[in-house]
Amino acid sequence: MHKQYKDKGLVVLGVPANNFGGQEPGTNEEIKTFCTRNYKVSFPMTAKVSVKGADQTPLYKYLSDKAGAPKWNFTKYLTGKDGKVIKRFDSSVAPESPEVISAIEAALK
Repeated sequence: MHKQYKDKGLVVLGVPANNFGGQEPGTNEEIKTFCTRNYKVSFPMTAKVSVKGADQTPLYKYLSDKAGAPKWNFTKYLTGKDGKVIKRFDSSVAPESPEVISAIEAALK
């Protein structure tokens, strides 16, 4: 998705978090290496943050307030060029699903 739409303005940003079952316990470098090696991630990734709880990062406070808190890892938020949240997709929705693709294409128009 990143490669397909980046020239049209889509920016995919990976945000590692260890809030869900301890799925990302490593350091920032270990997580980046793992994602690059195993999933061929080529989009930018932030440092590991907290996406819920008392130490929730401001980005996820904003996203949660506007579209609902993530229920599990790999929740996806689509925002417009103006920073407003367009839609949240739960982790069960694949990034390449028709629902996500059509939302991205509509946002890029």
